[in-house]
Amino acid sequence: MNAISSESLTKIYSDFVNKKLSVTALSDFTLDVEQGKIFGLLGPNGAGKTTFIKILLGLVNTTSGRASILGTQLPNVKIRKRIGYLPENHRYPNYLTGHQVMKLFGGLSGMRRAEIASRSASLLKLVGMEQWSKMKVKKYSKGMMQRLGLAQALINNPDVLFLDEPTDGVDPIGRKEIRDVLKQLRAEGKTIFLNSHLLSEVELISDQVAILNKGKLLKVGTVDELTTTDANYEIGVATHPTEAFFHEAAATVLKFQLDKSTISADLTSTAELNRLIDLLRKHNIEITHIAKKRTTLEESFINLIKPVSDEKKPEVRQ
Repeated sequence: MNAISSESLTKIYSDFVNKKLSVTALSDFTLDVEQGKIFGLLGPNGAGKTTFIKILLGLVNTTSGRASILGTQLPNVKIRKRIGYLPENHRYPNYLTGHQVMKLFGGLSGMRRAEIASRSASLLKLVGMEQWSKMKVKKYSKGMMQRLGLAQALINNPDVLFLDEPTDGVDPIGRKEIRDVLKQLRAEGKTIFLNSHLLSEVELISDQVAILNKGKLLKVGTVDELTTTDANYEIGVATHPTEAFFHEAAATVLKFQLDKSTISADLTSTAELNRLIDLLRKHNIEITHIAKKRTTLEESFINLIKPVSDEKKPEVRQ
């Protein structure tokens, strides 16, 4: 069973006075998130990420299409008992301590006092906030607020956890610790739906990633699938290619560059790769490794988003 599913989901924010001002936040959006995975949703500002999360949380109604969480069709108030949520730029009353914040949200979740006390202590320890639990949140740093927010989102022991910028303002050590917590939660079978502008963080932890822009799903897959290109290869060589090799390669129209002991090749097929390997062997050039060239998730993201953004740019007349 999928933890999260959407089918042909569309959301239009209508302006009934001036229809030209209506905004399509999501358009025919279909997505499945497997249970027990960490899933990263990426997109520029205004892509529709927040609208999608609000629909899943039951805060916004759809214009058309369907969505479900753990097999339950939305909207459904009862499913909220199985959901945890950390919003971006969350705020808590300044006069409360960290422990009191946990108590407040545990009460809002309908939990018993003994259960709240037990889970609060263990969760604050899990996120590294145990020693500051009695300090008022007005004295918390941004990183401490993020840690407390994560603990708060877990108070009701949810099956699905929505996290919006969970490591925003957290130092590198703290981000590593939060990643470790998320991996532990995944090992316990929880599904984590992650929304973050820190693409390097998403790349390190996500099982799958979806890229959204202007309300449309551009691509979805594992990090490897999004960052590995089929046509680009890196070939390590132990000996420097001879002039005869370069001359013969040029004659066969093989496109590559040599940087010290690495050949970067842009090839159109597996046949071209084999032809280049055969040519290296023919000239007694020892091959140390062959690998598909990878880009960063950030580079893949920009390459997908930029063409869509360029389509909307007005023509500049000289």
